[in-house]
Amino acid sequence: MSNLYPAELVAAANVSAAWPFEEARKLVSRLEKRPGDAKEILFETGYGPSGLPHIGTFGEVARTSMVRHAFQVLTEGRVPTRLIAFSDDMDGLRKVPGNVPNPALLQANLGKPLTQVPDPFGQYESFAHHNNAMLRRFLDSFGFQYEFLSSTQCYRSGRFDAALLHMLRHMDAVMAVMLPSLREERASTYSPFLPIHPKTGIVMQVPVEETRAEAGTIVWKDPETGERFETPVTGGHCKLQWKPDWAMRWYALGVDYEMAGKDLIDSVKLSSEIVRALGGTPPDGFNYELFLDENGQKISKTKGNGLSIDEWLTYASPDSLALFMYQKPREAKRLYFDVIPRAVDDYLQFLGGYEKQDWKNRLGNPVWHIHGGHPPQPETIGGDGERTSVTFALLLNLVAVANAESKDVLWAFLQRYAPGASAATHPRLDAMVGFAIRYFRDFVKPAKRYAAPTAEEKAALEKLSQALADLPPGADAAAIQEAVYDVGRALPPYQDFKAKGATPERPGVSLEWFNTLYRILLGEQRGPRFGSFVAIYGIAETRTLIAKALSGELLREHETFVASRKAS
Repeated sequence: MSNLYPAELVAAANVSAAWPFEEARKLVSRLEKRPGDAKEILFETGYGPSGLPHIGTFGEVARTSMVRHAFQVLTEGRVPTRLIAFSDDMDGLRKVPGNVPNPALLQANLGKPLTQVPDPFGQYESFAHHNNAMLRRFLDSFGFQYEFLSSTQCYRSGRFDAALLHMLRHMDAVMAVMLPSLREERASTYSPFLPIHPKTGIVMQVPVEETRAEAGTIVWKDPETGERFETPVTGGHCKLQWKPDWAMRWYALGVDYEMAGKDLIDSVKLSSEIVRALGGTPPDGFNYELFLDENGQKISKTKGNGLSIDEWLTYASPDSLALFMYQKPREAKRLYFDVIPRAVDDYLQFLGGYEKQDWKNRLGNPVWHIHGGHPPQPETIGGDGERTSVTFALLLNLVAVANAESKDVLWAFLQRYAPGASAATHPRLDAMVGFAIRYFRDFVKPAKRYAAPTAEEKAALEKLSQALADLPPGADAAAIQEAVYDVGRALPPYQDFKAKGATPERPGVSLEWFNTLYRILLGEQRGPRFGSFVAIYGIAETRTLIAKALSGELLREHETFVASRKAS
């Protein structure tokens, strides 16, 4: 197993500043302090199946998987690891979700464990079974390696019995942790044990009148009927309040690592104190920041603000989403549609640079973590002398000027530039073509703002059109880009004498030259590398585009589109 990872990779991993390695080194230290021969590291992520899996679930499992892989490299594969995806499916159903059918069916079963609530979709044994199946399909579709555990199965099978009895014997210590965190009214009736009513099946939030540690039972009273019950804490007859439940799970399973959102910092502290009160060691982990919407407000499922995972995957690949999750997990980030194109192109840039990097920089490259150490080869198109990585931004602009409504139209342009390229040879590019068409239709086109050229800008565009016409047949992207530069540097408004390498005889070109092209020809403030765009779109087609801008046709077409959209 020691040859599983190259020596230079392991050496670089030991000093890498990438956050998954920083987290993994905490686990190496944890392992070194562990007595005996228990040499497995157990990772866990939790999920509440009272609703459907969401983007936060993906983020937590993806980030935990990155730490797990980093740990495997640091220990050279000699230490076994497991990742448990735990479903809290014994929780009582507190409220009816707003995005499911048959709400009356759920309303009639409020308070029951989720595995005892009928499936409103009519497909599974219970609502929890339905959501658990969705969770597993969700995780499997991304290729995560994990073990699924159900809270109900663990409680009912007896897997948690020893830990539950141990907690019952340490009830005073658990209460000493919990009571100071509660309001006076709640503290007066609080019990970490929640009995399942033997007649109604409801998870009961009631005071415990007596604990019988020797018998392994609690005594409580039905507040409505006054009937007293003695209920075993084992065998699924009771469950725990969620903070003690979290602690008991860590203790019973021996969890070494679990991360949680910043909103759970206090809960992590309390659960950790309970684990210590039980004589165990709480897991390592960190608290990640929560996502914000475009207005900087915390994302809420009840508000419906922010972005769902299905919405992201409508317009971009899982790799781009994984990159978004990897970057700065301890900083709040805005999660809305506008971040998608940047995430896609950042991913392509990281992927394109990976092969040129040494091990130190590779381990700081997000694609190494996203792909478990084996990033795919980047897909480029063009001849051997001029290879182009097609960006999302370039595709969006190509869709715009080509009025592309289908992949075939866009591929016709791409294949003219690179005859050997196809959906079969470039499957990731083909997927991105589809994403770009959808994203442009829904977000970019309505937001475009074309500018009418001034007299000075018209003269500049006419010179550019003539320069393109003067290029030799088959001119590549580099030659086209140089022609665009030559036009700009000859025009005083766009000359930059402070640019690197600029001379009085040969000035540089200011960004304003390219911003002018983007505003007038593409209706954007920013755009792709212009030479690459022209090479793919076509020189003749670009000259036609310039002519439409000069005549005002381009601006009129967009104004007509905007007016029709408002009318509809």
